[in-house]
Amino acid sequence: MRVESVELFRVEIPLHTPYITRLGAFASIETIVGEVHDADGRRGIGDATIIEGYTDETCDGGWRVCQALAERLIGLDSNGAEAVLDEHRASDPHAVSVLQVALEMLEGDPLLAPPGAPERVPILGAINTKDPDRLPDEIETLVGEGYETLKVKVGWDVDADLARLSRIRDLNAGRTVLRVDANQGFTRTEGARFAAALEPGDDLQLFEQPCDKADWDSNAAVAAVSRVPVMLDESIYAEDDIERAASVDGCGFVKLKISKLTGTGRLAGGLHRLRELGITPVVGNGAASDVGCLVEACVARSTVDCAGENNGFLKNRAQLLAQPLRFEAGAIVLEPGFSTELDRAVVERYAREKVRFGAPRSGP
Repeated sequence: MRVESVELFRVEIPLHTPYITRLGAFASIETIVGEVHDADGRRGIGDATIIEGYTDETCDGGWRVCQALAERLIGLDSNGAEAVLDEHRASDPHAVSVLQVALEMLEGDPLLAPPGAPERVPILGAINTKDPDRLPDEIETLVGEGYETLKVKVGWDVDADLARLSRIRDLNAGRTVLRVDANQGFTRTEGARFAAALEPGDDLQLFEQPCDKADWDSNAAVAAVSRVPVMLDESIYAEDDIERAASVDGCGFVKLKISKLTGTGRLAGGLHRLRELGITPVVGNGAASDVGCLVEACVARSTVDCAGENNGFLKNRAQLLAQPLRFEAGAIVLEPGFSTELDRAVVERYAREKVRFGAPRSGP
């Protein structure tokens, strides 16, 4: 393999309804998409969605890094490309992931191969509304769509969040498993008070990322008093973070994302390492395009056995793949012979910026 050309798109995808988290309410997501070609006509795609506040990276910075890396990849073989990307894995993982996944797909990574028969990869559904009058209908809709796991966002006000969670548990009536996600919204004191007030039960699986991603001491203090296992997410990037999470008393789950682990092999390796450490691995991104959700589903099918969080594509009003990613009964369905061809008309329509390096594009 030798890289002949790289095409980059900075795409803004509108959402069906605003996505509400402690980090803010988002009406759209911004995704960097990369397509890499070699001289034999093979190609691969990758993407990353950068949510500022979730990570220290920024959309502007990621776009600049992607362009600088793409230009350097032209003419390189696999080893040369890997060496270039290695220089930025720690500092700019989202940007690196765009190109790393595209290269892996181009080279025929077996983790990304279509299955021989339809394969279900369960994902969770998100309870998005904060309107108490709309909660019953939203929960019934999600249960009716076949979800077995639902996510509840908290992190605004301890007492109000606990009351809302209690009502959701009553409405859910044990029909699904619930995950509670603070998105770094609590202080140490608030997080500990919330976690200590949680009523354990078969319906309450975990409490996710109570405090700021960099404040390991506060997250550990909350985990130590939590009545349900804590899951770390925003705090986790590299292998060292995985090892550190395993030392946190009360941390029972860790969530990994392709855009932070920078590649399918590294993501799969991290998920396997979590199992070795006695931590339950979770995979997926709730704010992502269908490209990223497909890639994470491909890795998840052989590495995790609980619901993934790669449901971002269902929130989006536009899909980037020419062959829509199939959702059925609470799961992504990977189909034999699925295509990773981009719908170029859609990509062009929503592209804020685009750039190409290397040989001119041929064909439609």
